[in-house]
Amino acid sequence: MAIQKTEQQAREEILSMVKEYCDTYHNVKKPFQEGDRIPYASRVYDSAEMCNLVDSALEFWLTSGRYTDQFEKQMAEYLGIRFCSLVNSGSSANLLAFMALTSPLLGERRIDRGDEVITVAAGFPTTVAPIIQYGAVPVFVDVTIPQYNVDVDMLEKALSERTKAVMIAHTLGNPFDLKAVSAFCKEHNLWLIEDNCDALGSEYTLDGEKKLTGTVGDIGTSSFYPPHHMTMGEGGAVYTDNPLLHKCVRSFRDWGRDCVCPSGRDNLCGHRFDGQYGELPKGYDHKYVYSHFGYNLKATDLQAAIGCAQLEKFPSFVERRRYNFKRMTERLLAAEAVADKLILPEACEGSDPSWFGFPVTCKNGAQRSRIVPYMEEHGVQTRMLFAGNLTKHPCFDGMRAAGEGYRIVGSLENTDRIMEDTFWIGLYPGMTDEMIDYMAKTLIEAVAQ
Repeated sequence: MAIQKTEQQAREEILSMVKEYCDTYHNVKKPFQEGDRIPYASRVYDSAEMCNLVDSALEFWLTSGRYTDQFEKQMAEYLGIRFCSLVNSGSSANLLAFMALTSPLLGERRIDRGDEVITVAAGFPTTVAPIIQYGAVPVFVDVTIPQYNVDVDMLEKALSERTKAVMIAHTLGNPFDLKAVSAFCKEHNLWLIEDNCDALGSEYTLDGEKKLTGTVGDIGTSSFYPPHHMTMGEGGAVYTDNPLLHKCVRSFRDWGRDCVCPSGRDNLCGHRFDGQYGELPKGYDHKYVYSHFGYNLKATDLQAAIGCAQLEKFPSFVERRRYNFKRMTERLLAAEAVADKLILPEACEGSDPSWFGFPVTCKNGAQRSRIVPYMEEHGVQTRMLFAGNLTKHPCFDGMRAAGEGYRIVGSLENTDRIMEDTFWIGLYPGMTDEMIDYMAKTLIEAVAQ
């Protein structure tokens, strides 16, 4: 008679088969040959991610669970920060980070409708969308080239009596001038949100101490969409050292509820039925008391399981991105024609970027409209620098026509140049030396044509 397996034995057998499947069918990569398609980004994973994913599926705990708890703890430890909240995307992370600053719990420092938030137009729309959707006013300032980050000389000019915060991203992994921006925010008692979605692992030296981007401001955000520095499919995170902001983030993430008990655990505080809230009856179930107009932006444990395996590899991802950037730079600097025709990227002073991509800006007659098609035709995927100038997009048509809803300080000259002349190629950690060298060769050819 066959001996029945225990649940643990069955699970171990399944996971062993998953590992074999992944190693056989996913982790076997053919050598790169010139002309093969090189995407600007791709997932880098092995059987650890797949086994974690299946392990979570076997538990069938479909919402946030033990892997979520593990990821939030390990992510906070990596960042050296107290609180981390996993969410379902980087865009949701930006939404939560901003909405946390609108909480009545913040008193006079809360952002009200009509208050202003300084940002840039040369970026990704979901850095700005929460500001507009809430009814606050984004104030756009220009960026610098070749850092592609906020022009800190414009901050004072953008300041008004209604300014409450600065919300900007570290562009393609290159940190913005955190020393100048954080000093500006402290001087004027402004909140600082670091959109760190494209810069996880980047370092900045502040007052002699190395800090990871996303941890200098009041709140940082990350994205774990497949092209980003690490992935869990869809996913994101919000992190902060401020316990009050953490409480606001968790409330807005979890339907706006006042209760802090995690899913599946009731009456953790022991006061579920004895409180008085608003005009509700005394003793109303605290699990159904709402202190904010919130959302459900939690991730699943399936996503978190992948993220836990990715975090183990993450330091090597950062190291490879820096290596790829250095190799690409060396290859392009060695080509005389490129130096005359392209502006190559430069890291912010005092920083060590975890480069998301390699941005270039055309000059001296070089035309993006000729270079980009050549590269695409030869297998190298390219991308624009996100929105270019976000205020020129159709989503701004109504506000532009009405002449309200946002402010522009200065001419946005560099922002418009980026819209016309800038593009970027990838540096993801799965790229080999042969792929980097081919991309450099193709770019040199494209410039010379």
